[in-house]
Amino acid sequence: MRGKLRMKVVIIDSYYLVRQGLKGLLSEDKDIEIAGEGSNIKEGLKLILEKRPDIAIVDLKLGQESGLEIVKEIKNNMIDCKLIILTTTSDYRDFRAAEQLGVEGYILKDALPEEIIYAIKIVNAGRKFYDANLMASAMRLDKRGLPSDDPVQNLTEREFEVLGALGNGYNNSEIANKLFITEYTVKKHIRQVLNKLNLYDRTQAAIYASNHGVVG
Repeated sequence: MRGKLRMKVVIIDSYYLVRQGLKGLLSEDKDIEIAGEGSNIKEGLKLILEKRPDIAIVDLKLGQESGLEIVKEIKNNMIDCKLIILTTTSDYRDFRAAEQLGVEGYILKDALPEEIIYAIKIVNAGRKFYDANLMASAMRLDKRGLPSDDPVQNLTEREFEVLGALGNGYNNSEIANKLFITEYTVKKHIRQVLNKLNLYDRTQAAIYASNHGVVG
C-alpha cells in the first residue's frame, strides 16, 4: 500500500534567513515536502508554475514589491495552488486586500511554530486559516462602519486599543494597567497614534476617538 502523499510547499520570502528558518521548521514535519524557494515575484511565479505545489507561503512585502501580485496572478489564471500570506504587519487594509483576493491563509511571522504548521495543514485540507487576533480586529473595525480610507485603518490592533482608551479619558497609568503593558510602551503607542492620525496631542486624539466612535 502506498503511503500518504506529502503536501508540496514552496516558500517565497525576500529574506534568506526567514526562508531558511521556515525550511528548517517545515522539514521536521513528515507530511510536508519543501519543493523550492524564491525571493521575489518573478522567482515566485516561476517556482509555482514549474513545481505546481499544493501550497505557496508568500511574504506580503517582497522588498519593494507586494506579494499580493503573486496572489493576483495565481488566482486570475486559476492555477491550482493554495496561498498563505506570512507577514510582520497586522495592518487592517493589507489583510482585507489579501482576503478579497481569495488567499486561503494569513499568518503573522510572530506566530508559534506549531501554529504555522497547523495553518498549513488546515489550508491543505481545503479550509481557510486567518490569524485570530487580526480577524477579531478586522471584524470590530467593520462593525464600526469605518470607511476604508479612514486613517484609523492604519493603526495596529494595540494602537487602536490605546486610541479607544484615550477616548475614554484614561491616563497613561490606567491604559498600562488596562492593556497589561508598561507606561513606556503606552507612550510609544500614543506617539504612533498621533503620527498616523496627524494629530498634535492626546487631547486631539481623545476628541478624534470620541467623534469616530472609537472607545476602549
